[in-house]
Amino acid sequence: MSSRRRVTAGLLGLIALVVVAWLVRDLGGTEPRSPHQDRPAATVTSTTPGAAEDVPGAESGLPVKPLSVLPAEAGRTWRLIERGGPFPYPDKDGSTFGNRERLLPAKERGYYREYTVPTPGDRTRGARRLVTGTAGEVYYTADHYVSFVVVDTRR
Repeated sequence: MSSRRRVTAGLLGLIALVVVAWLVRDLGGTEPRSPHQDRPAATVTSTTPGAAEDVPGAESGLPVKPLSVLPAEAGRTWRLIERGGPFPYPDKDGSTFGNRERLLPAKERGYYREYTVPTPGDRTRGARRLVTGTAGEVYYTADHYVSFVVVDTRR
């Protein structure tokens, strides 16, 4: 086989591999959920009876996770929120979260506030955020608003 044919065959193989990987990802369900799809009931990572009802935001249908299982930086950010700062990005932290992705329950503008959860080694704000609601809800996103979990800040 000539080197030109080997290169062509290699490129075709690479293209086929990329197409297969793309199809597997799409069929695997990693795409963001449409806000119009039905959401599953809240997932609670505890065996505590009634835990879902006790966590503000659990009625959203998003999974509920204890703060203790999130990255340590999320816990530090939560403690800063409770104290009122100071925040690492004072111009951004505490700003209105618009919920344009419509993954959180629909509320009036200004209901949600967002805060940076630093990512070690990242020189920018990164993708991680805590979003709070005025009724005490706390949501976490590790992927810049593609998905959220409800945070149980007591655990």
